[in-house]
Amino acid sequence: MRKLITLTCILLAFAAAPAAHAATVMSFDGTLIHVNFFPAAGLTAGHRAPTVLVGPGWGSAGDTNPNSAPDPTTGYPGLGPLRHAGFNVLTWDPRGFGTSGGQAEVDSPQFEGRDVSAIISWLANQPQAQLDSPGDPRVGVAGGSYGGGIQLVTAAIDHRVDAIVPDIAWHSLTTSLYKSQTVKLGWSGLLYLAALAAHAHLDPLIGQSYQAGAAGQPLSAQEVGFFSSRGPGNLVRKIHVPTLLVQGTVDTLFTLQEAVDNYRMLKAGGVPVHMLWFCGGHGVCLTNPGHTGLIVHDTLAWLERYLKRNRHVSTGPGFEFVDQRGGEHTAARYPLAAGPKITGRKSGGKLTVDGTGGAGPLPAQSSGSTLQRVVAPITPARASNAVSLRLPAARRTTLVVGAPMLTITYRGTAGTGPAGTRLYAQLIDDATGKVLGDQITPVPVRLDGSSHTLTLPLEIVAAVERRGERFTLQLTPSTVAYQHQLTTGTISFSRIVIVLPTAAG
Repeated sequence: MRKLITLTCILLAFAAAPAAHAATVMSFDGTLIHVNFFPAAGLTAGHRAPTVLVGPGWGSAGDTNPNSAPDPTTGYPGLGPLRHAGFNVLTWDPRGFGTSGGQAEVDSPQFEGRDVSAIISWLANQPQAQLDSPGDPRVGVAGGSYGGGIQLVTAAIDHRVDAIVPDIAWHSLTTSLYKSQTVKLGWSGLLYLAALAAHAHLDPLIGQSYQAGAAGQPLSAQEVGFFSSRGPGNLVRKIHVPTLLVQGTVDTLFTLQEAVDNYRMLKAGGVPVHMLWFCGGHGVCLTNPGHTGLIVHDTLAWLERYLKRNRHVSTGPGFEFVDQRGGEHTAARYPLAAGPKITGRKSGGKLTVDGTGGAGPLPAQSSGSTLQRVVAPITPARASNAVSLRLPAARRTTLVVGAPMLTITYRGTAGTGPAGTRLYAQLIDDATGKVLGDQITPVPVRLDGSSHTLTLPLEIVAAVERRGERFTLQLTPSTVAYQHQLTTGTISFSRIVIVLPTAAG
């Protein structure tokens, strides 16, 4: 049934559609924001429909194709399926991008959030827009990445938003782009250069922080403060509307942890919230993606239930995800009921700390989307310079879902780099030789000649391990995903312990 609904929506998306109603909206500070309004397919004169706002990704203008199709690699639902499901659609050029004025402030509640509030006020005056009360249109928000972050921001500051579907969004730019005070240089470079190529107007602190990271410097307090105030963060606690979180298992920009942080806050606030993990996002899906139409199906069901308020529509289980083989799994909530942990231990191991033999890049991708080909050079792969710990073989088919916990006891010496010394931890699926979820985690170490012990969680993974199969932990001194390793030295491990969380049953 899901496949039939999704296929129908995609086919209908190619039917004839009206041209966009383009307009300019004046925001709170006089900045002019360009918008495109598309009535729902088949909407006749004098009738109204709920409206879905769809924000674009970073550096992009709003979608102007009323029949645009879904993109299963990013989770983008497409305007065609939304319009043919009975929703008006409104897109816009965020400030600093496209033909809108101002400078990009990275989904700031004080800027882009108030821009969307101005757009909602404009929408309330459109004859096709269904209203809940004067000045209050029935409105949902969809879209991915930059268009996902703005949903969480807007829903927190504008009570007129009725439902949201943030796709591959973030919770905090400091935990996603500056994890353990380590610049995620691969993605920072791609995003900065993409904005320059789009002739975007950026807040000067964006370029300043990129230059610092590229030079191997830590970010200043001013730069950290800038990014920590951009996007939702603790504003999520102010969201009270139904939220469907869609995140990619191989997303190396906004990892699964970002969605989980938002999910936990929403759940604690009693908000209706579901979470869907798919093989895609800001990353390269190197394995079977499973049912790629699931995102469109769940998005339309969510909006039908909470925007059209059709109580007969089922929104499905509270948590859905795919493993690295494309297997689909469902549960009432996250985290799953815990099963026996998988623990690996190793005594000893020595590593040369330098910038060679690290994790990645992937081999050049000859197929797949443009995004996947662009991302391959900054995606982790098996490292040749690494200390490895092979975990015990699975005794039965086991589902590993959650954040592995790493503990190391070590000592070493190295020159002091400007940003300190980092190792990087990743899990290899021995059955395929691929990094689980393409995920790698910075591990800050102190190489001052003394012994130290450190415990920290790694990035969340979702994987199935069949009987007799193994995963291998790798600790490596460099990766294409983060800042370059600028220190040299050695590190010796007296103890390495890795604990993988599993699901019961």
